[in-house]
Amino acid sequence: MSRDRSAFGAFLRARRDRLTPAQAGIEAFPGRRRVPGLRREELAMLAGLSTDHYSRLEQGRQATVSESVLAALTRALRLNEVEAAHLRDLAAPATRTRRAVPEAQRADPGLLRLAATLDHVPVLLLGRRSEVLARNALLEAVLGRALPPGSSFLDYLFRDPLARERIVNWAEFGARSVAAMRMEVGRRPDDQRLLAAVRDLRRTDPDVARWWDDHTVRDYASVSKRIAHPEAGLLDFAIEIVTAPHVPDQHLIVYTAEADSSTARILPILASWATPTRAPSTQSSRTAR
Repeated sequence: MSRDRSAFGAFLRARRDRLTPAQAGIEAFPGRRRVPGLRREELAMLAGLSTDHYSRLEQGRQATVSESVLAALTRALRLNEVEAAHLRDLAAPATRTRRAVPEAQRADPGLLRLAATLDHVPVLLLGRRSEVLARNALLEAVLGRALPPGSSFLDYLFRDPLARERIVNWAEFGARSVAAMRMEVGRRPDDQRLLAAVRDLRRTDPDVARWWDDHTVRDYASVSKRIAHPEAGLLDFAIEIVTAPHVPDQHLIVYTAEADSSTARILPILASWATPTRAPSTQSSRTAR
């Protein structure tokens, strides 16, 4: 059984376990239930599949998965758009050839120009595997860490004690980051560096291991972030994420604040404290995207 097929089956099981017969709009099949979620026979019926066919899918023994079956599973499991896309990604190795993942990255010039116009708010440009491609000085002033280009934002988030101390809603932010990382693994199952980073985080961080085993997936999306700054006090941000169509692997993370809020009023003061640096600072030695 390939790793990809195993992941496909595990995702199906996780989603089936979370959907009760009542939520699926059916009467529970008779007999003793060991879990509150759907039985295999119930989900197979909802998807219009034989129980044997569905069992092969969940056990990773089905070599190919058709688009019609994927659509039926999406409807039966009541997957949202992000979950449905993840299911297709996990099924994709049997239906299309994966492209090799380039090792080096270079910050997209267009996203860098956009970042340079946003020097009044914290800005961070992330690439594959959440590698820092660029950031401005105000981000360092807010987070308390330099995050130099080439470093890993995931390492900061899960290995730096300051992240858990300064990010008030760290657990919510961390869980969302793991869910986005799972989505990324589904899109690039042949990225060995990404897989190794995930294995290492799961091995060393019980929170990551628990969230990963939950099989929740999220695409990169806007979230709220509350920072406990030692001098400026509580800072409330809405994190907006910009992705250019021609570089889907790069995400411009913009920390926005409500106009006339205490956070918006304190940011210019924090900017004056920030160490002057090229805005945004990048690692110019990287030569490939």
